[in-house]
Amino acid sequence: MKIELFIPCFMDQLHPDTAWNTVKVLEKAGCTVTYNAEQTCCGQPAFNAGFWDEAKEVGNKFLKGFSEESVIITPSASCTGMVKNYYNDLFTNTTLHNKCRAVQGNIYELSDFLVNILQFDYFGAELDGRAVYHDSCSGLRECHIKAEPRHLLSKVLGLELVDLVDGETCCGFGGTFAVKFEGISTAMAQQKVDNAMAAGADYIISTDTSCLMHLQGYIDKNNLPIKTMHLADVLAHGWGNV
Repeated sequence: MKIELFIPCFMDQLHPDTAWNTVKVLEKAGCTVTYNAEQTCCGQPAFNAGFWDEAKEVGNKFLKGFSEESVIITPSASCTGMVKNYYNDLFTNTTLHNKCRAVQGNIYELSDFLVNILQFDYFGAELDGRAVYHDSCSGLRECHIKAEPRHLLSKVLGLELVDLVDGETCCGFGGTFAVKFEGISTAMAQQKVDNAMAAGADYIISTDTSCLMHLQGYIDKNNLPIKTMHLADVLAHGWGNV
């Protein structure tokens, strides 16, 4: 299958290795991956901050950067949720109305696409240790993704996936929320990491770079013996020169 890849701005700037691992995973699943190097952002940061005019401008560029016929894959439930759910607020009854609807129907988060569309779940990945999976707010509530990443992780050799207490609770990032309400945000990250460590986890895995960045920041600041990993990095671990 030919697909177009959208890489979130967070990942592009801060975790490019995860983007490359996403390509490796998709190619191993039999996809031909194309990437428009002119892409930037889906507009979510501006939208969530209340700057809808600016979000619409960025979203306009996003929509025009993809073909109406293309399947679009992104390793971000957050960006997928933005396009599928909130582009309606920006582009309904505009000149991009029909293009918006086409793109909304063609964009998939990585684990959703692998499990439900391709029905491909084994990559030969290997990762020794115990892990918990963090349900990002966007993944769980906007994209309705829960079983898919867990199914993929169950196929990783050497990885023991255990339950996370309050796994469906927000990690505390929330974009500008982490800046405006630093104390609350930090306490939420602490609770998430404490629960993961109480489960004996070596890794916290999720589909959203923003959540993982927030949690890893707390981990690094407190020198804790646990690590965050994006799902794509796990699926590419042990075979793709990662």
